[in-house]
Amino acid sequence: MPFRSPTARVVAALSLTQLIGWGATFYLPAVTGPAMAAELAMALPMVMAGPTVMLVVMAIVSWPLSTIFERHGARPVMAFGSPLGAAGLLIMGLAYGPVSYILSWTILGLAGACMLTTPAQIAVTEIAGEKARQALGVLILAGGLTSTIVWPLTGLLQDQWGWRTTTLTYAAAMLFVCMPLHWLTLARRPREQSAAKATSEPAPIDRPSFLLLAMSFAGNGFITWGFALTIIILFEAAGLDHASALTAAAFIGIARWAGRGVDFLGGRRWSGFLTGLVASALFPLSFAVLLLTSSFAGAMLFALLYGIASGVTAVTRATLPLQIFPSDTYARASAQLAVPLNLSYAAAPPLFTAIMTYWGPHAALWLALAISIVAFGTLLGLSLLHNQTKQASQAN
Repeated sequence: MPFRSPTARVVAALSLTQLIGWGATFYLPAVTGPAMAAELAMALPMVMAGPTVMLVVMAIVSWPLSTIFERHGARPVMAFGSPLGAAGLLIMGLAYGPVSYILSWTILGLAGACMLTTPAQIAVTEIAGEKARQALGVLILAGGLTSTIVWPLTGLLQDQWGWRTTTLTYAAAMLFVCMPLHWLTLARRPREQSAAKATSEPAPIDRPSFLLLAMSFAGNGFITWGFALTIIILFEAAGLDHASALTAAAFIGIARWAGRGVDFLGGRRWSGFLTGLVASALFPLSFAVLLLTSSFAGAMLFALLYGIASGVTAVTRATLPLQIFPSDTYARASAQLAVPLNLSYAAAPPLFTAIMTYWGPHAALWLALAISIVAFGTLLGLSLLHNQTKQASQAN
């Protein structure tokens, strides 16, 4: 994928806008949350609920947006989402209490549905076509560095100018960096093609395949987002000291990035179903390890298996729909898949925290094991259904 190619330019632009978009929204309170809570006279849990509000709004809006993506392409929607995100961050930077703070996250949810993750993946497939898998792999590989880059930068900005100026700085980046990149680099859809899409009957989406894929992705997504904020607590509850728990938790990030890299380097040799099934099988195996041992070596083995599984699954979520749905329904199917995914992402952290608080870490592990087995089973069922359908079409 030479950098001079249109696909490479789009992937480079989207890698930057996704880093800014997620870093300025979902990842922001991890650094600025305590200062926000103190100045806005809000409890810290309420401040940290902002990203949950954003994900729920993204889920609600994704379904009606699916037909817009299909008819008009990603470019106008993502270009509109950038100033909308800037407006949400502007309101947050000027917030004076809970009402304006929650309002800002509501607007950021609308913006996120227009420009974060799924829209970017749709934009890549529009320009890369059937060769989108490698391009999506690069985009997701770059996305894995978001917290590594943005958290130190946010901390530096906050130390120098405070959380309000930091938020307003990110608002300016949304407006003056993301919006021009979305408008100037993404594929332009000819007007006659958009008009034809608007007047033609949408191609049907295979609902059994859609439901099985949604169940598998939402199940594994529920696990990964649920453990994202509780994994250190889980390790410590298992008997590890704080330093060992931090080491094992940090190793998950390394293994996750390595998993994404392995899929990027070798993904063209393997089918999307094969990589997805292997990754999905590693989830229950990792939880079994942690249920059977509480040693540091066991925690590191868990981190390796779990990190690789979550890294490969992140790529599979973007690429497997390309293998299942026809190209003319990919945008609509992907946007509709974002509904159960974002709802599972939003629900997971508070539910896992509650389970660990009231029933203990082993209950959370048993729940994760059960969900991961169901997720693997649904993906296996989808693979068998897809092969059966493919063989039937070839026979005809």
